[in-house]
Amino acid sequence: MDYEIKTQGKFKYIEEGEGEPLVLLHGLFGALSNFRDLLDHFRQYNKVVIPMLPLFDLNILETTVSGLAKYVHKFIEARGYQNVHLLGNSLGGHVALVYLLKHPEAPVSSLTLTGSSGLFENGMGETYPKRGDYEYIRKKTELTFYDPAIANKELVDEVFEIVNNRLKVIKIIALAKSAIRHNLGEELRDIKIPTLLVWGQNDTITPPMVGEEFHNLIPNSELHFIDKCGHAPMMEVPGEFNVILHGFLEKLKKQVS
Repeated sequence: MDYEIKTQGKFKYIEEGEGEPLVLLHGLFGALSNFRDLLDHFRQYNKVVIPMLPLFDLNILETTVSGLAKYVHKFIEARGYQNVHLLGNSLGGHVALVYLLKHPEAPVSSLTLTGSSGLFENGMGETYPKRGDYEYIRKKTELTFYDPAIANKELVDEVFEIVNNRLKVIKIIALAKSAIRHNLGEELRDIKIPTLLVWGQNDTITPPMVGEEFHNLIPNSELHFIDKCGHAPMMEVPGEFNVILHGFLEKLKKQVS
């Protein structure tokens, strides 16, 4: 992604465009590149912000969903953002939810979840992580998508590098276990802000029933399914995803005006 990575204190982030902040939180194996198409589209309408979540930089005791939620809270506070539209994919959605539940006063106007953990997710499986086996990692990465071709060499190389770094593996396992332990349920009813749920109909990591359960629990939510799509709609079907998100944000603007 050819955008400048900015720094403020301990925070590293991308910030492009003007308008109400659209803050994007990536998942466990996610990266800034996950949001390339979304950023290119929404920078015309919003200040699009992608903080680099410190998945591998927190001490082991803070390498948790709550630790990342605390980081997001401090980041939004440090940047002085108001009327934030917060979007999270996979673990990023879970982090967004914990942040909002712990900080109901947060300056967040809307929430978008796509393939979010927090209720139920299938991990990499009992044999994870299988270090050194590139073919195994390629197949596991492909499971993220309906179309396995989306898992190109660049993406597989990124995951392969992570699982072959002992310290990163320890942090990934700590975060995955924290996500399973920090299961959300009835407390989701406390999320009162408008919430958009976008789910891949073919998501095998957080299956469609998970999206339906989020919809049942979050009062002011709407749910959209995208057919022939897996766990990362904003990567796999960016055009369709952007149309849904754009419509949601435009509807909110009309309600405010």
